[in-house]
Amino acid sequence: MIPRYTRPRMAAHWSDENRYATWLKVELAALSAQADMGLVPREAASEITSKARFDVGRIEAIEEVVKHDVIAFTTSVGESIGNLSRYFHYGLTSSDVVDTSLALMTRDALDLIIQDVDEFRAVLKAQAYAYKDQVCIGRTHGIHGEPTTFGLKFALWYAEMGRNRARLLAAREGIAVGKLSGAVGTFAHLPPELEERVCALLGLAPDPVSTQVIQRDRHAEVLAALAITGATLEKIATEIRHLQKTEVREVEEPFSKGQKGSSAMPHKRNPVGCENMTGLARLLRGYAVPALEDVALWHERDISHSSVERVILPDATTLLDYMLHRLGGILDGLLVYPEAMAANLNKTRGLIYSQQCLLALTRAGLTREDAYALVQAAAMRCWAGEGDFLDLLSATPEVAARVPRQELAAFFDPKRFLTHVDAIFTRVFG
Repeated sequence: MIPRYTRPRMAAHWSDENRYATWLKVELAALSAQADMGLVPREAASEITSKARFDVGRIEAIEEVVKHDVIAFTTSVGESIGNLSRYFHYGLTSSDVVDTSLALMTRDALDLIIQDVDEFRAVLKAQAYAYKDQVCIGRTHGIHGEPTTFGLKFALWYAEMGRNRARLLAAREGIAVGKLSGAVGTFAHLPPELEERVCALLGLAPDPVSTQVIQRDRHAEVLAALAITGATLEKIATEIRHLQKTEVREVEEPFSKGQKGSSAMPHKRNPVGCENMTGLARLLRGYAVPALEDVALWHERDISHSSVERVILPDATTLLDYMLHRLGGILDGLLVYPEAMAANLNKTRGLIYSQQCLLALTRAGLTREDAYALVQAAAMRCWAGEGDFLDLLSATPEVAARVPRQELAAFFDPKRFLTHVDAIFTRVFG
């Protein structure tokens, strides 16, 4: 069961309050490491740690004057620690704090997303097993192909979401690095050992080499992983949207008591949730492009990436968090209509068994080309409305001479196509 979505979880994570709290966490980790290395007095570090506070409103007021958010932050904290502020932010440049903090916040946001993915996959797995043997028509190019099972659709999505999970984990590892290498990355004022100590305190790896900033290919990887996950959700939503069409109606989104589908047409039950997913996936993909454009910065850094990331990282993670909850709830409560699946299975009057008949004729001695011509000719007559495929094919003299009608009829059983469903499930679920 997908937990009820609570937007404040991700919104609170990216709030100004939490952003400054994470900056302070990095600053105090640096201070502690500096004290351990004898770079600042231990007593001063302890007192600063106990007293250091910030006020969001005060930071905003200071920034209005100084036009620099980190200076506004350090000034606000400095007001809470008095003369000891000379040891606060000692030897650091803004990006030492901001980029290391952003790594922490992005890593933790990905942890929330990965938790969402696990809950989403649990729904997919449950539905896969619930409908493992529910026969339905498989479509290629939107046209009836051969029988499959509804459960296999969920198994496919489960496997794909597993690959998305692996991509998100890889992106999490890539972003979970810190840097305290100074203004252009040379450790001119503080040694590499300090960076290693601070990163260890924060649960990050030290970036092997950086400039003033952590390189933005790492952030681009995060946005790409989020966008690909969104594309999978769009893929699932698109399938549900098609299957809910009136002329198909094999499944339907949950429709709650009191819900209305149209201001003009009271009968409407629309796939609005899945349509939302399709639109939001487009938006999510849009965030990947500026992340890729952020990779190329001037020399050791410029600030062109900063304004972009303040939007795309909170928005993209919040968006995907919502999408996973919303679509998970739809799939969890999906209305499934086996009778419609059975009716659609027979809609082409037996054409979906053409390959079975083709193979039977080749086994009976015809060349593949001759067998194909005979089967296709009967199929085209069936498409034209001249009768059922089995009747038309079995009445063809060249066919009747090699494969009797009774033998042909045995191939018109959808269960013949599903022999290996259990083997596929074993591959997917183990």
